[in-house]
Amino acid sequence: MTIRALHLLGSPVLREESKRVDEVNDDVRTLVTDLFETMRAADGVGLASNQIGIATRVAVVEVDGNQIVLINPEITARDGDARGEEGCLSIPDIFGDVDRPDSITVETTTLEGERISIDATELTARAIQHEIDHLDGILFLDHLSPLKRRMLLTKWKKLRKGKPGFIEEPKQEQA
Repeated sequence: MTIRALHLLGSPVLREESKRVDEVNDDVRTLVTDLFETMRAADGVGLASNQIGIATRVAVVEVDGNQIVLINPEITARDGDARGEEGCLSIPDIFGDVDRPDSITVETTTLEGERISIDATELTARAIQHEIDHLDGILFLDHLSPLKRRMLLTKWKKLRKGKPGFIEEPKQEQA
């Protein structure tokens, strides 16, 4: 188990379309474990592999103790509409309201290599969609109006002023 550094807005890997996983092996299982550990250390509800610099179609979500592993995920059904505030571990301290389907069905591969289907609603559905967007090189900012996006990017630049690079250790909760 390793807590990995997070790639922040501006890192090119966040805009890459991730490559499919050909085989679920020990490297993929280790990646999943590291994603969960890094996500928890940063107090998140989801994390995609490209957020730690690996452009492969692997992500994790954990809502109310329910752990979901997403390997080569594909949304197969969407229903309803909901607006909700989203943030991102790769864009800390920036939040915006995003419209997404409230209910989804996603097909994914398990750590045992089996293809399964998962139904998700509310926060779990939102988190899964957010992480799949990451795997496609899409950020939640891309779902906002141009004006709102410009305002948040201006805020981001002020927050990052004087901070070098686009990689940072997760901000861990203080005990």
